[in-house]
Amino acid sequence: MHIGTARTALFNWLYARHCGGRFLLRIEDTDRERSTEVAVQVIFDGLDWLGLQPDAPPVFQFARADRHREVAMALLEAGRAYRCYMTVEELAAEREKARAEGRAIRSPWRDREPPAGSNTSHVIRFRGPLEGETLVDDMIKGPVVFQNRELDDLVILRSDGVPTYNLAVVVDDHDMDISHVIRGDDHLNNAARQTLIYQSMAWEVPAFAHVPLIHGPDGAKLSKRHGAQAVGEFADMGFLPEAMRNYLARLGWGHGDDELFGDEQAIAWFDVRDVVKAPARLDWNKLHHVNNHYLRIADEERLVRLVMEALARRGRTPHADDEARLLAAIPIVKDGAKTILELADLCAFALARRPLVLTEKSASLLNEETRARLARLAAFLLETHEWDQPGLLERLREFAAAEGVGLGKFGGALRAVLSGDGSAPDLAGALAALGRDESLGRIDDALSRSQ
Repeated sequence: MHIGTARTALFNWLYARHCGGRFLLRIEDTDRERSTEVAVQVIFDGLDWLGLQPDAPPVFQFARADRHREVAMALLEAGRAYRCYMTVEELAAEREKARAEGRAIRSPWRDREPPAGSNTSHVIRFRGPLEGETLVDDMIKGPVVFQNRELDDLVILRSDGVPTYNLAVVVDDHDMDISHVIRGDDHLNNAARQTLIYQSMAWEVPAFAHVPLIHGPDGAKLSKRHGAQAVGEFADMGFLPEAMRNYLARLGWGHGDDELFGDEQAIAWFDVRDVVKAPARLDWNKLHHVNNHYLRIADEERLVRLVMEALARRGRTPHADDEARLLAAIPIVKDGAKTILELADLCAFALARRPLVLTEKSASLLNEETRARLARLAAFLLETHEWDQPGLLERLREFAAAEGVGLGKFGGALRAVLSGDGSAPDLAGALAALGRDESLGRIDDALSRSQ
């Protein structure tokens, strides 16, 4: 499920909610080779992760093939479709000729009687008008006019009796009472062909809105070289679904200068007519900014679970007290994290097990003077009653004043013995996250090592 598909689904979801309508999901699986069970599950998982649950059970297009064939036969009987017996070679020749003449493909069987013998292999083509024009009054792009001579007589039923996409979507949209079709603008040409089928069946044409594509930061079409593309990749990279909804909503649509907003605001503000006509650009810095905002306001027990899942994917063996340690550390470090993965890295000091193995650089900070000062600090901290970040910061300042030095004189060494490698938040935050016993225990472990 590509990020562009995810944004299109979000726009559908927002507009349905905005208008008091229903957000419906249809799996368009007429291409049986691509529509595997795994591929379909990816769609379900992506929508579920994004929080875009449809308002009715999904419709599987292939299961409605009999209904599609019924409409194809109705078009055939009404003279709006015909049987085409062109061979592969004849079709290739006609395609070359049509390209040279600047027109759409026309089959010679458009106005011929079927050959003798009813078992001759053939397809059924839609009989499009040869003159005039077809208007698609797009809600984003405005009126788009197509010359009918440039629209080929598309196949609506293959030689094996399988209905094609353009017929199936028209029938399904009609039968599902679809009022608005919001999709990628790579389907704009299909809208003209589908409009002709609607009109041939005397069905009401739904409102179309074709959303421009998402490009990479360099303005080129989004590709693997730009980083993550699939929704699952963004989840694995540690982005929150509410952050993705906020960011994707702003990707090609906006409400003034508002950058950060929740679902209720987005639903109240969103109108598909306000989607910009130009392609949007994926901006990693903005996405990280938005995700940081939602990390800061997220429920901390939920963040604990997400960090635990991220650590499990990295192959870390959990310990019984990991969740408690994370719950103490996350409130202190989460403001500095842009993703769940970064949050996991920032919490690493709290999950380290005693006795810590100091890096060579950390161990080098423990000279005789510093070791003596840390011993005095441990005794000083032992008398601290309020073991929280503000109280500990005040105690560290008091100790530095009593020693006649600045915090920097012993801060690096203290951070080293608390984390092993010096990667920990501010000193008071690290002490608060670790708790009294763990903090003093880590200091004692370091001082107990021979120099």
